[in-house]
Amino acid sequence: MLHLSASLWILLTVCWAQQTPLPTTHSPNQNRGIKFRLAGYPRKHNEGRVEVFYNQEWGTICDDDFTMENAHILCRHLGFTEATGWTHSAKYGKGVGRIWLDNVICSGSEKSITDCNSRGWGNSDCTHEEDAGVICKDERIPGFIEPNTIETEQRQVEEIRLRPAVSGAKNRLPVAEGILEVKHKDSWEQVCDAGWTVKNSRVVCGMLGFPSDKKLNKNFYKNVKKQVAVKRPPKVAFKPRRIKKQAAVKRPPKVALKPRLYLERQKPAFRLHSVQCTGSEVHLSLCPMDFYKVNSSSTCDGSPVVVSCSMGHAISSSLLSNKKKKVTVQREETIRLKGGSRPGEGRVEILKNGQWGTVCDDRWDLQAASVVCRELGFGSAKEALTGARMGQGMGPIHMNEVRCTGLESSIWDCQYKNITEEDCKHTEDAAVKCNSPYMGYERTIRLAGGRTRTEGRVEVLYGPRGSERWGLICGEGWGTMEAATVCQQIGLGYVSSALQETWYWDASNVTQMVLSGVRCSGNEMSLQQCTHHGTVSCKNTGTRHAAGVICSETASDLVLHAALVQETAYIEDRPLHMLYCAAEENCLSSSARNANWPYGHRRLLRFSSQIHNNGRADFRPKAGRHSWVWHECHGHYHSMDIFTHYDLLTSNGTKVAEGHKASFCLEDSDCQELVSKRYECANFGEQGITVGCWDLYRHDIDCQWIDITDVKPGNYILQVVINPNYEVAESDFTNNAMKCNCKYDGHRIWIHNCHLGDAFSEEANKQFEQYRGQLNNQII
Repeated sequence: MLHLSASLWILLTVCWAQQTPLPTTHSPNQNRGIKFRLAGYPRKHNEGRVEVFYNQEWGTICDDDFTMENAHILCRHLGFTEATGWTHSAKYGKGVGRIWLDNVICSGSEKSITDCNSRGWGNSDCTHEEDAGVICKDERIPGFIEPNTIETEQRQVEEIRLRPAVSGAKNRLPVAEGILEVKHKDSWEQVCDAGWTVKNSRVVCGMLGFPSDKKLNKNFYKNVKKQVAVKRPPKVAFKPRRIKKQAAVKRPPKVALKPRLYLERQKPAFRLHSVQCTGSEVHLSLCPMDFYKVNSSSTCDGSPVVVSCSMGHAISSSLLSNKKKKVTVQREETIRLKGGSRPGEGRVEILKNGQWGTVCDDRWDLQAASVVCRELGFGSAKEALTGARMGQGMGPIHMNEVRCTGLESSIWDCQYKNITEEDCKHTEDAAVKCNSPYMGYERTIRLAGGRTRTEGRVEVLYGPRGSERWGLICGEGWGTMEAATVCQQIGLGYVSSALQETWYWDASNVTQMVLSGVRCSGNEMSLQQCTHHGTVSCKNTGTRHAAGVICSETASDLVLHAALVQETAYIEDRPLHMLYCAAEENCLSSSARNANWPYGHRRLLRFSSQIHNNGRADFRPKAGRHSWVWHECHGHYHSMDIFTHYDLLTSNGTKVAEGHKASFCLEDSDCQELVSKRYECANFGEQGITVGCWDLYRHDIDCQWIDITDVKPGNYILQVVINPNYEVAESDFTNNAMKCNCKYDGHRIWIHNCHLGDAFSEEANKQFEQYRGQLNNQII
């Protein structure tokens, strides 16, 4: 046996030197001497930072050149069938020790990570801020044996919940008070309250989506403890005996004990004790704590921990009725999230000197993100996103290198640096994903009949409690806002298409229309909060005319370059003989029909319009190529009849000019650095606007104007609105409008103070709309 072991050791050494897959006795995907594990926080058992044991030392893998192919192979090393995603920039926290692998490039066919190309073991120019992680499908490889290959952190907290102490409260959502339970394998166990502090409660509430904890009614739970201590009446045992038929059988009276509290029903099973958080942690697993050993005889000297959380204004306002919302005093917000697909996520924007701006992602971390989340009325942060992962903002960048402890009440209380143009660009805008309370909204809606889980006919659970039934929504008037609410409610991201007719398979046998006239504003958290008809009114009640949606993980976001409008605006008196093509496209006001063609002229307010796509998906026209319209004058196809509105308004919103550009051809005029053009109008090419590109309509092209021939001298508002009818889905519609102050004396025009509709504070917007001379329409 000794000679055999020596021979085997020589074979292993030679195989390792030649970088070939080593023979294994446990799993075909493992190499002797190399082990893998998942680590970090916060995470579940099938995700985490990848750590590799090599040369008797644990280390990490750098995220440079990391791909899904790498993730698939690593997940198979870990005993999972495949990967569903991977992470970069140390999402699960920074590792320690060596960075064993860098620039790993796999094709996906390799049996081992050692078969992939890399810089070699221990050769890396990365830091632990670039540690890679994987998210594996929660499905194990059949027969996978994992002794000595996977070291999972069994002593960690993955999932927690609050279980209501009162039986009647179990169906009320969100659960903001109850017994703290942690998930261990397939069961829920309690935490011992010996030494428990409000700092611990703050961390727990943050994980559950609440901004803070609140004082607990301890007397109530003391009574609970007393009730638990009360012994139940002993059971009386009877020995069978023969009795006369006539004799009545005496039985002991039944003791009716209907338990009022969950704590009375089962004996607590404790998992944790001695938890010591500072209050700044974003996850309970970051706090020092002790675990009870399995099958240990140790008991808790106290009771199960009970936590009470304070409801944030972000959630509480959504639960108010419309009447109460009107009564509630709206406070001026100084921080907001933009471009997210659901409440509690988005690009961070802050208000400074009356103007909204973004935050640069240098040194952006979970502590800073958590301060933002709690300030907005959510819990702690799930993710601190960098690299404009929620789209790019416009305007100023107000902060850089934000450093927070996690205990601040506002991001303005954190340390930060003022920005300079050399420091950051909007490609580095910071974003967050916050923990939100579980509301159970997804249980009342579903998609049916779709080709994938992200599309289908919309079915809603409707009716009085106890007699709910699944039904359909009438497709008449169904639009982008309503479809976006559905995608958000189900958790499928953004809307891609709103379908008024559906040809999906009737998989659920649901045929009855239960809702019609649904109208959403875009601020609702569920479709049930939108308005609808009191009684169903639908012309076509067949399932083909039911509302449907197609959802997407990403969406476009169009923004107008406001400063360019101000810089390029001027008046031109254009001869009528040069406007035949414009008249054909209805680019002139109606009075032009009565003009003495081809003599005379029209007075035109010209300006350039540069429309950026700052989202995360290309903007494509709603209509397919088959329905595009050829325009002989311009020599190309127009893909959208209504893409942008140009209007001149009085202070009360009345339109005073009507001639403007009607239809558009969408293409990439120019792009950011390292972004390539994909769309062009010429030669019946594909139309659209690529992410990171913009479509420029120069001031000197046909119809790029407003016909102001009939406008009287005065002060006005120039307004440009992109995608005004929401025909194409975007991640954010609030930044689609641009306004400018406009002064016209009958000969000259001054355009100033151009800005996006959501770029200023409410006070600044009021001053804009009521500047001197605006209300009396006099030239000043």
